[in-house]
Amino acid sequence: MQIYRLKNVIQPYAWGSTTAITQMLGQPNPTHQPQAELWMGTHPKGPSIVVAGDDRVPLQQLIDRQPIDILGQYVVRRFGRALPYLFKVLAAAQPLSIQAHPSKRQAIEGFDRENREGKALDAPDRNYRDDNHKPEIICALTPFWGLNGFRPSAEAVRLLTPVCPHDLDDAFKDLKTNPGQGLRNFFEAMMTIAADKRRAVAQEVLDKARPLVDTSPLYQWMVDLTGAYPADMGVLSPALLNLVCLEPGQAMYLHAGQLHAYLDGVGIELMANSDNVLRGGLTPKHVDVPELLNVVRFEETSIKILDPRPVGPAESGYDCPAEEFSLTVIRPPIGQPYVSHSIRNVEMLLCTAGEGWIKEGGQGVSLTMKKGDSFLIPAGLLSYAIGGSVIVYKAAVPQLNQ
Repeated sequence: MQIYRLKNVIQPYAWGSTTAITQMLGQPNPTHQPQAELWMGTHPKGPSIVVAGDDRVPLQQLIDRQPIDILGQYVVRRFGRALPYLFKVLAAAQPLSIQAHPSKRQAIEGFDRENREGKALDAPDRNYRDDNHKPEIICALTPFWGLNGFRPSAEAVRLLTPVCPHDLDDAFKDLKTNPGQGLRNFFEAMMTIAADKRRAVAQEVLDKARPLVDTSPLYQWMVDLTGAYPADMGVLSPALLNLVCLEPGQAMYLHAGQLHAYLDGVGIELMANSDNVLRGGLTPKHVDVPELLNVVRFEETSIKILDPRPVGPAESGYDCPAEEFSLTVIRPPIGQPYVSHSIRNVEMLLCTAGEGWIKEGGQGVSLTMKKGDSFLIPAGLLSYAIGGSVIVYKAAVPQLNQ
């Protein structure tokens, strides 16, 4: 077993930054095209390539050849010959869609249902592209704005009062008098406004929000979202959902059914290896309102901002209940290399700052490490060491219950 460098796919989604990922990787972007996400994993939409000397091998092919050596016995037993997570850098220069992800049960049922309906996997109106859930954690590398889960109904009412459009008057009255079911009813009414009315309704929201931008950042976000999506009812979402700004190093975890959107910033994203998304606004893509209503949890969400806590020498981690992944950050002190545990599952490393080195067992061949470099650490590698002035994010599979 050895430490492998990775070559990864950059996804050029339209909302991506033209500078953040290219600066991290130290690679030019002469065409100034958006670079939204850097993917590290085996997902077929963007599989990583393992660099082994002069050879270039798809990561999944390496796993298929040596599943236990690469993934570890527990991972193969629990998840099969598959890397259970997808590790990303996300660089949002424009807001992403409002969305929620299904539970495992919902994903299995939805995937089976759409297969029986004969819906192609790449059909634009397909909701379930696999049978897996998609819990995820986002960790900020820069100040990172997002929406996450519903506010308390009373707070949503207060914030909506000066901006609610007339077309939603009845639903808004219901929200005020019946906070539980009223929240679901208001959201459904918002999402089902007739297409030919949406531009005028969004303009009404814009006209009401613009004078309020100095009173709260959520009204500024309403103005900005209306500029980007002038006929989309998602422009009201900052009043319904918790508006969060993570500081660099802070993170938040997103459960199944939790409505959310990433608005601006660069972050590390780690998730179960799935592509199941139910969209709920701020997008020109397919929005299946009935299925979205079935998946979303219409309940108040108390946002827990996660700060890293020490888990070992030079390593801090984020509280994360997912069984597919864990996220930690390694900062070796000068002159004191970080040394890994000898019993591990498969790990991926991404250096986000500085320069240093990594080597097997602290005594093998030393590989240089700098900002933007990524590595695969097979489970069969006895141990490894990292030194220098670096910050390294590590994706792993938790060791619990093995």
